[in-house]
Amino acid sequence: MRRNNIRLIFSICIILAGAGFTRASEPDRNSKELLQFIKDARHMGLADDAIQRGAINAGWTETVVRQALSAVPRSAPGPLSPTAELAANVPADYRIGSGDVLQVIVWKEPEASVPGVVVRPDGKITLPLLKEVHVSGFSPADLEKLLTPKYQKFIPDADVTVVPKEINSRKVYMVGGVRKEGALLLSRSMTVLQAITEAGGLSDYARKKKIYILRKEEGKQARLPFDYSAVIKGEHMDQNIELKPDDMVVIPR
Repeated sequence: MRRNNIRLIFSICIILAGAGFTRASEPDRNSKELLQFIKDARHMGLADDAIQRGAINAGWTETVVRQALSAVPRSAPGPLSPTAELAANVPADYRIGSGDVLQVIVWKEPEASVPGVVVRPDGKITLPLLKEVHVSGFSPADLEKLLTPKYQKFIPDADVTVVPKEINSRKVYMVGGVRKEGALLLSRSMTVLQAITEAGGLSDYARKKKIYILRKEEGKQARLPFDYSAVIKGEHMDQNIELKPDDMVVIPR
């Protein structure tokens, strides 16, 4: 998710700092959290000069940042923090929907930020200063562009970052011969085979060669075949397509 977005790295810094914003110059933050900041940033593909600028703007001194950059091995960057990992794995076509949980960060303004707000069924969220805002259908980047001028009416030079903490609006539906029928969350990219696995696998009476996916395309419903027996042998791999929100995987019995 927008790996070159420095503001996202800033949000990770805030998350690592805990609730609210605390200047990084405090002695007890100079080591552990700066190193994690650098590890997360490198995992997300940022160059060291960009990481250095972000860390200095977050409050660490240039000397400390340079020392930390040299101390973090490139070959062993360490695990991403949970929020950074989620942000990095948000699908490219993701649009905010009902039930999603968003973190809205106004840089250096903790009272204007929210650690987590649920998108209501009407597609709106409630934010400090702005009250109700319609967010459904926006990408995180587009929502940032919408919110920034709104906040700037109250906070000069406001810098806004939106991070999806939970993606609950994207679903696919498993019908028929699987162990667990019903909706599956599509919080990351998922192929047909992966979805069947997530649903507990095929039932004993599933017709493995007759599986198909129902998908709405340009107002029409398309039927896409999936031969489970062939795919698990490495054949007809073109049928193991990446699922889209609201796809229905039908497994006849």
